[in-house]
Amino acid sequence: MFYNTVLVVVVLAALQLFTKGYVIYYPSKKEFASLFLLIVVTLYIGLRPISGRYFGDMGTYNNYFKQYASGLEIRRLNDILWQVFMKFSSGIMSAKMFFLVCATLYILPLYMAAKKWLAKDRYFLFLMLIASFSFWAYGTNGIRNGVASSLFILALSYNKNNFLKYGLMIIAYGVHGSMLIPISAFVLSIFYKNPKYYLLGWGLCIPVSLAFGGVFETLFLSLGIGGDRIGYINMEGFEEQFSSTGFRWDFLLYSMAAVFSGYYFIIKRKFKDAIYIQLFNIYVTTNAFWILMIRATFSNRFAYLSWFLMAVIIFYPFFKEQFFKKQQKVLAYTLLVYFGFTYFMFLIT
Repeated sequence: MFYNTVLVVVVLAALQLFTKGYVIYYPSKKEFASLFLLIVVTLYIGLRPISGRYFGDMGTYNNYFKQYASGLEIRRLNDILWQVFMKFSSGIMSAKMFFLVCATLYILPLYMAAKKWLAKDRYFLFLMLIASFSFWAYGTNGIRNGVASSLFILALSYNKNNFLKYGLMIIAYGVHGSMLIPISAFVLSIFYKNPKYYLLGWGLCIPVSLAFGGVFETLFLSLGIGGDRIGYINMEGFEEQFSSTGFRWDFLLYSMAAVFSGYYFIIKRKFKDAIYIQLFNIYVTTNAFWILMIRATFSNRFAYLSWFLMAVIIFYPFFKEQFFKKQQKVLAYTLLVYFGFTYFMFLIT
């Protein structure tokens, strides 16, 4: 139902762009649409039935929540902020309310970041974040991962408040240790800003991974980089849940959509927006890390460390400058192709 509903919204938005040149014209209606989307999606995800059968890791989180509610003390020191959050929540709310709070922590930061980046046009970017390939999975299954990535996105949107920026990044890391990878990419982007070198490094990672992929998997396993995602490297018996292992050319092509977008806007069209260039550099760096780990079972969980930025990389420039003679139609086609992949994956899985 979720994907079918989003499909209707996306098609209507595309039709508006094709026929009128805009999705919503009046600022007040844009604000209403943004808030309506925020509330409906949050309630829909947050009030879903508690089930490990249908929502994967949700059952595991529910079991931990029940144990904490029964008096279990915190024993795991990794991802300590998440453990503290679960322990605290178990003492003041039901499991149903806990998952609603988790949904709010996952979706609200995306809305806030879209608002800070695009102001009155935030409704469109917010819709694209919701229409992204990994959005549903990390709101209902990889819940902790989703909350951490949303907090990281919100941190990136605070360009003039370093206290909030770095504070949110620390919190994101405390929620899920894998945020060390995008945080490291952020730090790198402060000191090295030339996107051409990032593109070159990303391209080199492909033949390097083809030739020496197993070496990097062993290295990262020994260093523990990537939080508990590292445990997926040697996991066996789950291939049917993630269609195939080995070098994932299909997901590499998917990742290339954002790489090509950044290349086109920054290199070909000379788009000089400093915020966008930094976001692009972070995406390319984290995606390059995944390419080196691409053979791992469940390597999509490593890919998510870059994929959660994909909608921003692809759609942000459309609302900052005029790049095409019929930009609204180009935007409509891009919108349909972007969600088309999401819907296709929904149909085949």
